[in-house]
Amino acid sequence: MKRLEGKTCVVTGGSNGIGKATCLRLAKEGASVAIMDIDDSAGQQLRDKIQETGATAEYWHLDVTDEKAVRHVFDDVTDKLGGLNVIVNNAGISGADKPTDEVSAEEWKQVMDVNVNGVFYCTKAAIPHMRQNDGGSIVNLSSIYGIVGAPDIPPYHASKGAVREMSKTDAVLYAKEGIRVNSVHPGFIWTPLVEAMAEASEDGAEAFRAHLDGLHPVGHVGEPDDIAAGIAYLASDDAKFVTGSELVIDGGYTAR
Repeated sequence: MKRLEGKTCVVTGGSNGIGKATCLRLAKEGASVAIMDIDDSAGQQLRDKIQETGATAEYWHLDVTDEKAVRHVFDDVTDKLGGLNVIVNNAGISGADKPTDEVSAEEWKQVMDVNVNGVFYCTKAAIPHMRQNDGGSIVNLSSIYGIVGAPDIPPYHASKGAVREMSKTDAVLYAKEGIRVNSVHPGFIWTPLVEAMAEASEDGAEAFRAHLDGLHPVGHVGEPDDIAAGIAYLASDDAKFVTGSELVIDGGYTAR
């Protein structure tokens, strides 16, 4: 059974990592997928890959920090794909990894602009289209570090905490209009970004991976498909009674 048949799903930051896995999973579930990113080459390749399976997908270049561009692209999606039912606010950056007192105002603003303002702009643009469809599902990518702290990347942690609370507020605001809003909180996921961090590690990639594996009670880091499966559930009508929730997919990290 294809749970998302007839639905149009937008995925920001959809070209790589969790975003890419999400686009593939949503397409497999029957959705028409709007891939959005600034990595045009990867996004177009993913679009072609999905179309080769017989599913519907299109690619749009989108910088989520540009509110005007967000509105224009979302309008274009509804024109080309026939509406907007689901948005996955996945676009994000990690930002400066240094103590708070060493983070510059510009470094702080850059992370907030992408991770927080981007979610705000995309949610704001999506709501009117969802109203026209008598409801929809908004899935916001937060993090385990929107729930617990750690002694690194302060702007990232703050931004993901903000996304967590934005999700709850919007869930309450729009519940009576049939618009559900939930957040997803991944643990460490083996994405190209994390793999690059491993390669750049002073201890070497193998030791870096072993350290990350050891942080999770299940004994290993997650894969992008693990997160995509949770997102597909929240996007679908299987989650019709789920709003304002935090779906933690972290291999037990926050249960310690």
